[in-house]
Amino acid sequence: MKWRLAAAALLVALAVAGCESISYYSQAVSGQVSLFARTRPVEDWLADPGTAPELRSRLLKARDIREFASRALGLPDNGSFHAYAQLDRPYVVWNVYAAGEFSVEPKQECFPFAGCVSYRGFFSEADAQRHAANLRKQGYDVYVGGVAAYSTLGWFDDPLLSTFIGFSDTQLARLVFHELAHQKVYARNDTMFNESFAVTVEEEGVRRWLEAEGRGAELAAFRGAQMRKREFASRIRQTRERLASIYAAGGSREALAEQKRGEFERLRADYPGIVPVEAGNAFLVSIALYTEMVPAFERLLAACNGDLRQFYQRTDKIGTLPKDERPLALAR
Repeated sequence: MKWRLAAAALLVALAVAGCESISYYSQAVSGQVSLFARTRPVEDWLADPGTAPELRSRLLKARDIREFASRALGLPDNGSFHAYAQLDRPYVVWNVYAAGEFSVEPKQECFPFAGCVSYRGFFSEADAQRHAANLRKQGYDVYVGGVAAYSTLGWFDDPLLSTFIGFSDTQLARLVFHELAHQKVYARNDTMFNESFAVTVEEEGVRRWLEAEGRGAELAAFRGAQMRKREFASRIRQTRERLASIYAAGGSREALAEQKRGEFERLRADYPGIVPVEAGNAFLVSIALYTEMVPAFERLLAACNGDLRQFYQRTDKIGTLPKDERPLALAR
């Protein structure tokens, strides 16, 4: 049944697609169908005597986390994360982010059903790198990043994957809460809104889960890690704002390129293990999409006195507004 739905989606997409899009949608559907073919219910894996003890342990932990997500966090109680797929690669998809040579705004990619997003995902790393190479030829800054999980936004039941089942308990919970949050609230054509919302839910969810589990040492470690992530996100925002001002001021291509180079050299010097050598505007975009609006969402959650149900309702209402009105409404 699932592969028939995927095939139907492809036929609709092909009706409005060009040649490049046909190739892209074909790989997307074949990748999704391949994932379905490798998916079995968690209970089947647990009942199978051939299932490795370590995998069995991780599936049991994921089952507990999944139950907490719906019971305590009000996240969707559906078929997602009740099955598991063993893949033969380190990531399920590779996302390609792009931005103009002198722009800190992401290149938008628009699709039927999902609307517009600020990246393009591929089930094959080779396909992602080919697309990235084509974008570079067109003059774009490009960044390619592997992704352990993604959400089909409730179109299908998203499975647990081998790409993340081995994560630590905290990171496994973080990921499950994040992807389920996308099924709870999704604003069309606004990747930053959606990802920042999901990050806020995942962080609040992990804190509550660790507290409920009585895992104080891990909670302290998680809070420390989050603080370091916030500091990095703040630095990315500052760099992005400075570059936006530099690009807006104009000047010769050589002068702009020199100022741009200086900004990234300073960023790499401060974060040598995080910022890649080839980092450019697209790298900034890949971070900003997940962090830029998190402080505003946290303030909204606080205004709701931590009531997640009210938080979801108010976020969903803001998500129905025109895209350019959402940041102001969120701030209010």
